[in-house]
Amino acid sequence: MIRREFIIGALAALATVPAIAAPQAGARRPNIIFILADDMGYGDASIYGQRRIATPNIDRLARSGMLFTQGYAGAPVCGPSRCALMTGMHTGHGRIRDNTSIGGGKLGTKGKGTQLWRRPNLLPEDRTVAQYLQAAGYRTGLMGKWHLDGFEANATPPKFGFEEFKGWLIQFETTQGYWPAQRVHGDKLVEIPENAHGKHGRYEPFMVTEDSIDFIERHEDSPFFLYTAYNSPHSPYTAPDFGPYAEREGWADDEKTYAAMIHYLDQGIGRLLDKIRSAGLDQDTVIFFASDNGPRSEPTTQQTRVADFFDSNGGLTGYKRDMYEGGIRDPWIVRWPGKIPAGAVSDVPVYFPDFLPTALDLAGAPAAKSDGVSLKPLLADPKRKPVERFLYWEYYDPEFRQAARWGKWKAVRLKRNGPLELYDLSVDPKESRNLAANYPDVVARMAEGMAREHVASVEYPDPKV
Repeated sequence: MIRREFIIGALAALATVPAIAAPQAGARRPNIIFILADDMGYGDASIYGQRRIATPNIDRLARSGMLFTQGYAGAPVCGPSRCALMTGMHTGHGRIRDNTSIGGGKLGTKGKGTQLWRRPNLLPEDRTVAQYLQAAGYRTGLMGKWHLDGFEANATPPKFGFEEFKGWLIQFETTQGYWPAQRVHGDKLVEIPENAHGKHGRYEPFMVTEDSIDFIERHEDSPFFLYTAYNSPHSPYTAPDFGPYAEREGWADDEKTYAAMIHYLDQGIGRLLDKIRSAGLDQDTVIFFASDNGPRSEPTTQQTRVADFFDSNGGLTGYKRDMYEGGIRDPWIVRWPGKIPAGAVSDVPVYFPDFLPTALDLAGAPAAKSDGVSLKPLLADPKRKPVERFLYWEYYDPEFRQAARWGKWKAVRLKRNGPLELYDLSVDPKESRNLAANYPDVVARMAEGMAREHVASVEYPDPKV
């Protein structure tokens, strides 16, 4: 079941705060931090009902900010989801709509294999939230996972508005994983001697936290945008140790490891919160937290067992790669002490394309084209009920699929030109009863919206039929 009652009971009562006003001339503009988990399910945080893994710092974010019960990622897998987050374009309009592409992009090999596969990448005409904020005078930094470069050397974070970047890229195998032998700093490869020759000396999530704290310390006196993109708890399951779960009876080792990965992710978030507070930046910093898609990195028996053991999708149907709620609904939290009511809960549907217009609005920067809307009015007033809008997703693996949300209605199409499934999420969040036959008028409206929002591209052309 969806634990809305649990969530509300776990949060404090709403605080009364003034509306979020536009930054005044000469006033400090807010710092903006987006913390992104990787393959963390809707039910993996204890504030969302997780009963086996403790996430006190994610819970702290929620108790001092606004928790969304219907927050969505940009896609059911990481590449297109992050593209929607950075560009504000949903997957019917975005450059990257899957981790691979049909055309465009570049061919390359996966890992040490010889099989070629085509990956899409951002192009110079694409604009990211970092570029807009940089033009508005913000210092910008990305620490961790980018995943929008494919095999293109000119599609790295510094080319898209991030003046500082420390993390890993698809095109450099040695920078990937939890114990990388190398790391990319800007556009340069840097050795990690502690991990040379297969050693496990420096854990990648710890580096992301340390680099993020360093960025904050060096930019305390100017408005900044920091994108902290963890790789946890994406497979493979690995951690320095089992953490506080070492002695759990009846748990398999991979279950202990998965819990430890979330534990160390949560600890990193706690360190970031502590740094913001000790620097005196609490009321000057807006923090967003979300995951890039649903749980279970690959559909293996092991990973399915682990996800089910922890009820990682929070009782929703589906996992990563699915267009059902379990694949795209994720934890979504926004915190800004003194501006966003502490302990607020919103059931308004929001998704990744909303971040770009929200960030520009909060920064007082000029608006830019996007498929999202600014959430600033909602953040100031959690009781606000915006006009219902059409949210859209598409995905291409193993074939073209679509999903859309309009008010309480959710539509799913599992193959090109296939029939629409229709669900009333207000009473059936598990999408267990297909109501398409009962509401042909709603089906027609959803189909029209899906057709309108899908625009073929060089990377994802429509079949010539």
